[in-house]
Amino acid sequence: MAGWTLEPGYRHLAADFGSLEAVFALQGERLTRDPLSEVVRVERDGVNYYVKRYTGAGKGLRRYLGRPRIKAEWQNLKQFAKWGIPTAEVVAWGLERKGLAFGRGAMITRELPRTEDLSVLAERNDPRLADRAWVAHLCRQVARHTRVMHDHHFTHNDLKWRNLLVDDQGTVFFIDCPTGDFWRGFMLRHRVIKDLACLDKVAKYHLSATQRLRFYLHYRGHARLNSKDKRRIAQVLSFFEGRE
Repeated sequence: MAGWTLEPGYRHLAADFGSLEAVFALQGERLTRDPLSEVVRVERDGVNYYVKRYTGAGKGLRRYLGRPRIKAEWQNLKQFAKWGIPTAEVVAWGLERKGLAFGRGAMITRELPRTEDLSVLAERNDPRLADRAWVAHLCRQVARHTRVMHDHHFTHNDLKWRNLLVDDQGTVFFIDCPTGDFWRGFMLRHRVIKDLACLDKVAKYHLSATQRLRFYLHYRGHARLNSKDKRRIAQVLSFFEGRE
């Protein structure tokens, strides 16, 4: 697929967001940059938008085979919205190719106001992490949305606290999912364990064992652990052994 789409509700921003050429010409506050991509923030009519621009798909065959990373990003966020998982609104998206190779692509998302990622809260030891009711509210949401993904045979593949935002009302949003995909069989089971292990990697330092157990029980929809649950928890706890 090559082309560009701007959501109908944002046609008033077509001068800036209406084509790939216009989007790559946008000037804004650069937030991140690497050899393949950059993210800039722009403000229009009092609203902030995040513009992610890719100028490469990787080296070698990655330029020709598989789904380009930017395409995965917008498709996965739109899939979350379809499943009822709170996420950033995708305003515009598209890519172009050079022959059979990836050329460039971009995605624009609307800012989620008054949000912070959970890793920032953890780094500063935010007092809300000591509020059991607040933590329980967040854990139930993360557990429910993670289970929805996994029930659809989809895994995030980078389900870290930095990719979970929470707003001032305590709503959790799932973001940044360029490597998420659908799986079957062993690969699905392995990546489910990885998703859960990524969540627990920070949780083990900031939540109690009881809170982490309740999260897992919410995720499974169980009142108590069965033998399968115990085996899976052991796999989650050992997933990053020797790699931290």
